[in-house]
Amino acid sequence: MPICEVDPWRLQYFENDQCPADIRISTEDADSWEWYPRHRWVYDKLSVALSQGLEAAPHGVMPPSFPVFSKPIMNLRGMGTGSRIIETAEQYRASLTPGHFWCTLLTGAHVSTDVALVNGEPRWWRHTTGEAGPGGTFDHWTIHAGSMPEIEDWCGAWASQHLTGYTGMVNFETIGGRIIEAHLRFADQWPDLYGEGWVAALIRLYVSGEWDFPDPNRLDGYSVVLFAPHGPRYRHPSTDVVEQVRRMPGVSSVQITFHEEREPAHHAMPPGGFRLAIVNAHSLQAGRDARQRLRDAILRARG
Repeated sequence: MPICEVDPWRLQYFENDQCPADIRISTEDADSWEWYPRHRWVYDKLSVALSQGLEAAPHGVMPPSFPVFSKPIMNLRGMGTGSRIIETAEQYRASLTPGHFWCTLLTGAHVSTDVALVNGEPRWWRHTTGEAGPGGTFDHWTIHAGSMPEIEDWCGAWASQHLTGYTGMVNFETIGGRIIEAHLRFADQWPDLYGEGWVAALIRLYVSGEWDFPDPNRLDGYSVVLFAPHGPRYRHPSTDVVEQVRRMPGVSSVQITFHEEREPAHHAMPPGGFRLAIVNAHSLQAGRDARQRLRDAILRARG
């Protein structure tokens, strides 16, 4: 499939739009690394930090002050694995790790932003914030209809300077308006909430190098997540149940986000829970109602 998606529960967002066989659109960082060699340096988080004038250096260089934030320089799977705040020089000396770096400890809102670029110039933005749960889980994400000028100004100027020659989607993660990660792809969890015709516009961007998506009637959207305790082997709900949930008022789509035939321990899940499903909805309450219906069905079918 030209839109290269590894998670089968997300193929539903792309299967109704025709993409030429010679066009490849990435949803995975490993594919982006292979396909965009000129711009793959953005996966080097130390370089991204330094490009913004943040204080940063590899482990082994003593920070001038504390606290600092420490994380891997590059990690295409589980990009936040090993991240931590280091409060003191003593903690720093005790936690020196090959392949990690420290940088300025940023504060403020953590935002995920998808942007369509044409030769490095932004043509469309959409911002998302998450409501965190315990142990690395999330209760839900809000896909905001409104703009975020501070992020758009900073990331737009950065893209214009550093991504000249790149046409396609980019995802920025920012804290306090500064970039902590950049991805040569978009967030594939909620493209249905970007509005009717968005996937067709995505394909045109990669085919023709032009962005054409008027987007006049955007609304807030919600991506609501169902987590359950680690340990049990869960079963998929029946297709009838999934279809019933999908038809609930305000629901846009349903993803059952685990492989029934795979051992639970072989799924990449946060320590706080095992992710069973995601409901994309046009209201938060609709998403929560649908999540409860799925929780009841999956727990009844638990093996």
